[in-house]
Amino acid sequence: MMIGGDPNGKRGRLDLETYVTGILSGERAILSRAITLVESTLDSDRKLAGELMERLLPYSGKSLRIGITGAPGVGKSTFIDAFGQLLALKGHQVAVLSIDPSSIESKGSVLGDKTRMERLALNPSAYIRPSPSQGLLGGVSAATREASLLCEAAGFDRLIIETVGVGQSEVAVKQMVDVMVFLTMPGAGDELQGIKKGIMETADLILVNKADGDRVAASLAKEQVENALKLASAKPNGWKPRVLSCSSLRNDGIEEVLTVLEEFVQTCQNTGFIERNRAEQRVHWLREQLKYLLEKRFFENEAVRREFPLLGDKVREGHVSTFAASNLLLAMYIESIKSN
Repeated sequence: MMIGGDPNGKRGRLDLETYVTGILSGERAILSRAITLVESTLDSDRKLAGELMERLLPYSGKSLRIGITGAPGVGKSTFIDAFGQLLALKGHQVAVLSIDPSSIESKGSVLGDKTRMERLALNPSAYIRPSPSQGLLGGVSAATREASLLCEAAGFDRLIIETVGVGQSEVAVKQMVDVMVFLTMPGAGDELQGIKKGIMETADLILVNKADGDRVAASLAKEQVENALKLASAKPNGWKPRVLSCSSLRNDGIEEVLTVLEEFVQTCQNTGFIERNRAEQRVHWLREQLKYLLEKRFFENEAVRREFPLLGDKVREGHVSTFAASNLLLAMYIESIKSN
């Protein structure tokens, strides 16, 4: 049943039971509409989304959650196309949540991942859902975690989250996946230097993609990464990060990637790390959700909306410090809540 008064169901919402039964039955059209629901910022939608997540939570958590990151142009989507095909061939149901770049100016996004994963998009065992990053620093859509739980409830046992590969994306995605795969490519000099500064702390597997071109450059890139990893401290999951070379276009090395990931899962299951890590991730996203809700409520407040432009002009002109302006706005917000 539809609610919201739209006879075509484009702007309206389904009722809770229709969402629940549809997702548990694996109906992808309803899954897509449910993800649109959890991505919505409307209060009415968020209430319904919260009820939906509560109902479906017991049916989630049964997938392996894989994060894919790397700079633009290293071939993340091409790799996922090849790797997802292999997973499907092995009998898995594969869901891909691809975080699509949003323009901070226009809030628009390309949402073109299905065209960049042509083979996987046609595979009946795969589901691809591009979502706008909404200009977030981490390149991770605010509702990505909820969308991943919905996919698990719909029966997908292999979940891949692809990021825009900028800013703090690796750190943000690490908080919602079990294993992190970082892609680089031959000749990525500056990026390889960056590996020493942070990637080692998040990546469990590093792939030198596009290794079908200059094999000497590919071998050198792999050696550079391996040398950088020697400086890394021990990871809490008991796993020593691996470095592999592959060619997503030719499907070279993709089987080896799967073998290593299966070894990773076995290692982490033996230590109980995956469940412990997921428990900590849930607390992390509780904090993130609270931050989001508090910020949303703050800027929707009538007093804040009235005074922010005025104070903003004074800050812009250098007449008021950001510290003083923020304290004043916070005091206005608290006072308006008390008066209501």
